[in-house]
Amino acid sequence: MSPEQLEIPTELNGPPGSGHGGYVSGRIAALVGEPAEVTLRSPTPLGVPLAIEREGGVVRLLDRETLIAEGRPIEPLELDVPDPVDSAAAERARSRYGGHVSFKTCFVCGIAREDAQRVYPGPIGDGKRVASPWTPSDQWLSDGAGAVRPEFVWSVLDCPTYFGFYADSGPGLAMLGRFAVRRLGPVEMGEPHVITAWGIDRDGRKLLAGAALFTAEGELRACARATMIEIDQVPPGARG
Repeated sequence: MSPEQLEIPTELNGPPGSGHGGYVSGRIAALVGEPAEVTLRSPTPLGVPLAIEREGGVVRLLDRETLIAEGRPIEPLELDVPDPVDSAAAERARSRYGGHVSFKTCFVCGIAREDAQRVYPGPIGDGKRVASPWTPSDQWLSDGAGAVRPEFVWSVLDCPTYFGFYADSGPGLAMLGRFAVRRLGPVEMGEPHVITAWGIDRDGRKLLAGAALFTAEGELRACARATMIEIDQVPPGARG
């Protein structure tokens, strides 16, 4: 039997030249079986086969000898999710999105990509949260049964946590380190949704933030907890 492998498509980048952290985490979580938590150890190479190793319930992703990420099962994520933001307020927030020069080609939030998912989280004005509307319409997001594939739910919840942590200040620079998502219901293709995010805590360079995905009617469909590491510059392995 051939060894298990996983290849991240070149177009599904987050930082330049590196796999999108939320997408990579979602793919590994599928191998673990949700609920799962994924820890990212190194930038994920794009367009090359990566080895999958299993030990007990833990799944590791490796590029030769380099550990890229590891996922493990957890109890279902418990998160104190703030009230939803309505679609009109989310649209106004998106108009205040500043983007980030280091991530402008990200397939979720990149302002330099015509094919980005246009998840552009901007401050809602309370000094605590950001929000963005999102309508999943690209057919490659679909599971074939009318819902968004789980790994793309993980993807669109990742980027907002970064902007959510810096909702009350100018953005710093941080990379996703650990990610867990709880999906509570289908995210339907073609339907409008609202994504919100907020900061939770800081421990030195370690940043903790949450995100939530709602229907336009305010039903919670997924939530996420992200641990990010504040850095001085984008790592060399995550550059174009």
